[in-house]
Amino acid sequence: MLTPQEIENRLALILPTVDAPGRYNGGEFNQVVKNWDNVQTKVALLFPEIYDLAMSNLGIMILYDLINQRPHTLAERVFLPWVDMEKAMRQAEIPLYSLETKHALADFDLIGVSLPYESLYTNLLNALDLGGIPLLSADRTSGHPLIIAGGHATFNPEPVAAYVDAFVIGEGEEVIHEIVDCVEAFKHSNVKTLEREKLLLALAQIPGVYVPALYQAHYHTNGVFSHLEPLSNDVPQTIIKRIVGELPPPPTRFIVPYIDTVHNRAPIEIMRGCTRGCRFCHAGIVNRPVRERSVEQILTAIEEIIPHTGYSEVGLLSLSSSDYSHVVELVKAINERFQGKNIAISLPSLRIESLSVKLMDALAGQRRRGFTLAPEAATERMRQTINKPISDAQLLETVREIYSRGWHTIKLYFMIGLPTETLEDVQAIAELSKAVRDEGAKIIGKRAQVHVSIGTFIPKPHTPFQWVACDTIEIIQNKLNRLKEELRGWGLKMNWNDPRETTHEAWLTRGDRRMAKVIYHAWKNGAKFDAWREHFNFQAWIDAFEEVSLNPDFYTHRQRSADEVFPWDHINAGVSKKFLRQDYEWSQEEKTRPDCREKCYACGILPTFNDLRRQVPDEAWYCPAVK
Repeated sequence: MLTPQEIENRLALILPTVDAPGRYNGGEFNQVVKNWDNVQTKVALLFPEIYDLAMSNLGIMILYDLINQRPHTLAERVFLPWVDMEKAMRQAEIPLYSLETKHALADFDLIGVSLPYESLYTNLLNALDLGGIPLLSADRTSGHPLIIAGGHATFNPEPVAAYVDAFVIGEGEEVIHEIVDCVEAFKHSNVKTLEREKLLLALAQIPGVYVPALYQAHYHTNGVFSHLEPLSNDVPQTIIKRIVGELPPPPTRFIVPYIDTVHNRAPIEIMRGCTRGCRFCHAGIVNRPVRERSVEQILTAIEEIIPHTGYSEVGLLSLSSSDYSHVVELVKAINERFQGKNIAISLPSLRIESLSVKLMDALAGQRRRGFTLAPEAATERMRQTINKPISDAQLLETVREIYSRGWHTIKLYFMIGLPTETLEDVQAIAELSKAVRDEGAKIIGKRAQVHVSIGTFIPKPHTPFQWVACDTIEIIQNKLNRLKEELRGWGLKMNWNDPRETTHEAWLTRGDRRMAKVIYHAWKNGAKFDAWREHFNFQAWIDAFEEVSLNPDFYTHRQRSADEVFPWDHINAGVSKKFLRQDYEWSQEEKTRPDCREKCYACGILPTFNDLRRQVPDEAWYCPAVK
C-alpha cells in the first residue's frame, strides 16, 4: 500500500489532467487534521458519491465533528472520484484515499459508510475496490478495516448485507461512540491476534447495531422470503433503531469547500421527525418521534457559524420546516438579530396546511426565490388516500398569498403511480397546475410561473404502502406522455424522472439478500453513478438479473399478501407492522389520520422505545404526541 507521501506525489502528476481538481485536494478551511501516529483509532467517513454532493450531506458533517472531538480518535473524509479521476487513479495505481492526510482507505481501522439512498450501492462496491478492500465481508480478515454502514437506505440492509460488516439502524450521534469504544477495547486486547468474528459478535451486543453475518436468510419454494435465523443465542431477534432523546448541539464549524457544491449554505437541523403520517413517506416513519431545537439554540448556532464559515445563507432543515412549533418566532428573530448582515434563510420543506400568512410575512424580507409546495396528488380523493388531506380551495388560497407577497415562481411537487390512482387523477395534475398559474396571473400577470416536478411513487419498507405493486415502465411512460402534452403553454414548466430509474430503485428498496449478487454483476457490467442520468446503465442491471436467474418483476410489480414476512421485518423502526397494515387498509377506504400531535394512534413507538430505554438507560425518551 502506498504511503501518504507517495499518494501525494502521484496526485501531483494527474490532478492537472482532470476536471475540478479541487474535489481531490482537501485542505479546506475548517478541516480537522490530527497527528496520525498519536491517534489510537482512525475512522474514514465514506460517502460513496462525488465531492460536490457528499459535502452537502449534513450527516457526514455531524459525525465528522463528533468523532474529532474525541482526543484519541480521528475522522477523515473519503469520497468517490468522478469517472475521469477514477481512470487516472487506476492507471497510476493510486488507491482511494482520505482528503485530510492522503492515507489509503485500507489504512483506517473503521470505515463509516453513509447510504441515504439505494442508487449508491454500486458506488459502494466501486469505492471498496478502489480502496483495495475485499468486497465481501466474509473475505475480510482482522487486517482489514471494519465496514459499518448507516443511513435511510439501511432500514432494509439486506441487499448489501454481503458487503457490510455491521449496520447502524437509526441515528448515529450516540452509537458511533459505543462502536468506537468497542473497537478500541479490542485494539487494547491486541485485536490482530483475535478472530474477527469475536469483534463482530461484540458489536452485535450494541443496541441498534445489526451484524448480518450472524444471521441466515431462508426462502419459501416460490422464492418469497420466509424468515431470518439468528446463528447465535447471543444476538437479538429484532434490531431496534437507535434514537437520540434530545438533539445535541449542531456543528458550527463546517468545512468550507473551494468549489461549488449542491447546497452552498450552512445547514441547521431545527427539528427531527414528523407527525403527519403521509403513507408514502419512508422518512416520516423512520425518523419518529419529533424532537425540536430551541429558538435560542438555533440562533446561537447561526452566530457561531457565520464568522467561522463566511456563509451568507442558512438552511433551516427538517422534514417539514413549517411544522416547527416556533417557526414564525424563529424567522422573525433571525431577521432582527442579523439585520444588515445580508443573511438569507431557506426553508426547503414547507407544508401547505401549516404555511401560515404570518410565516410568509416573516419571510417577506428574504431573497425572492421559487416557493416550493408539495401537494403530491392533484385530487382531494387521492390526497385522502395518501393521508395528506388538503383541499383544492386551501391550496389555491395559499398560492394567492404567496404570489401577492412578491414571489413569481411556485414549484409544485406531484407523484404519479400512487395506489388507486386513475388517469383522471393524472389529468388533474395538469388542471391544478394551470389553476395555480392562473391565480398568479390575476395578481402579477404573466410573470407568474409554475414549475411542475413529477416523481413516481416507489413502495418503501416500513411504510403503509410497503405491500403494494409498483407501476410498470410502460404505465409510467404513458402517464408522463399525457402530462407532457397537457403541461404546455406560457408560465408552465415540467420535469420528471426516468421510469427506468424508478424501476431500479424499486428493485433495491424492497430487495432481499439475493440482490447482492445482482448488485455485484451490475457493477461488473459497468454500473456506477446510478443516480446520474448520463451514467445510469439500465441494461447492465437487466443483464445482471439474467446472470443470477432472478426476475426483476418479482421485486417491483408483485402485490404482497397481508401476511407476507418481509426481508426487513427484523428491523424495528419504531412503528409496528400491525399499525402500518391498518393504515394501508384505511388508505383503501380513503380514511385519514389527523396529525398525531393532536391525537395518539398507538403506532408502536412508545413501547418500542421503552424497550430500548431498558437497553440504553441513560436516554431521555418521549413522544410529543402524548407528552
